[in-house]
Amino acid sequence: MPTWAETLTVATSGRETYDITSRVQRAVAKSGIRVGLCNVFIHHTSASLIVCENADPEVRRDLERFIARLVPDGDPLFAHIDEGEDDMPAHVRSVLTQTAITMPVARGKLPLGTWQGIYLWEHRLAAHGRRVTITVQGETRDPDS
Repeated sequence: MPTWAETLTVATSGRETYDITSRVQRAVAKSGIRVGLCNVFIHHTSASLIVCENADPEVRRDLERFIARLVPDGDPLFAHIDEGEDDMPAHVRSVLTQTAITMPVARGKLPLGTWQGIYLWEHRLAAHGRRVTITVQGETRDPDS
């Protein structure tokens, strides 16, 4: 079964969501895989991946407000603060979300829903360069061709 991989760098400017849908779709198209699976993996413990609504950015801001209430910066509960008050909260946020997402490939692309997008969610306050590996496995021909 053919397998293809590409690693991207996503520049972040601090805590927020970054739409990587088109970059992942381009990688799937470049792979030549027509039907199979795509795995997207982030190589970090203080950022994560989500599939989320792509129409109204307020949805992602609401998610940020919710998780800030759930895991606030500077919480005295946390002893691990080596890199600042957002250090341990960023790790918790990452654990509560996802570091990898697997999606189907059909007809050479990800068949995302109308309102779905793939986002890197930066949990640190400072800018970072985040590595994301996209692996695509499957067949290079559609099964019914």
